Amino acid sequence: MLYSVYIHSGDDSHAHGVTFPDFPGCFSAADDWHQLPAMIQEAVEVHFHGENATIPAPTPLGDLLANPAYQGGAWMLVEIDLSKVSSKPVRLNISLPESLVHDIDAAAKSQHLTRSGFLAQAAMKAMR
Repeated sequence: MLYSVYIHSGDDSHAHGVTFPDFPGCFSAADDWHQLPAMIQEAVEVHFHGENATIPAPTPLGDLLANPAYQGGAWMLVEIDLSKVSSKPVRLNISLPESLVHDIDAAAKSQHLTRSGFLAQAAMKAMR
């Protein structure tokens, strides 16, 4: 889905900052302009990770242009792949050796995570 993001231009000492009007509290940055789309996608995925939130529809750019909070920078329209945003948990049934389940539970507890949260993080790390 195509979203408007606001870019705060950087310089030799500062990265380009990104503000997401449709996702309050979500932000990103990149040193080079060509890195922005990937960093924007990653920021949205992290922002909504583990939440069962309704992702808002994009605000029309025309509605954003008049906002005085967005002056002195640039607008960028970015395609965000919402299929990669984990907003709805899916229940599944898997089988693992009992000793592994005990080890997973101990590791999850030590990191203050649920079993599901621990397995989701481990899976994402393995796929990177």
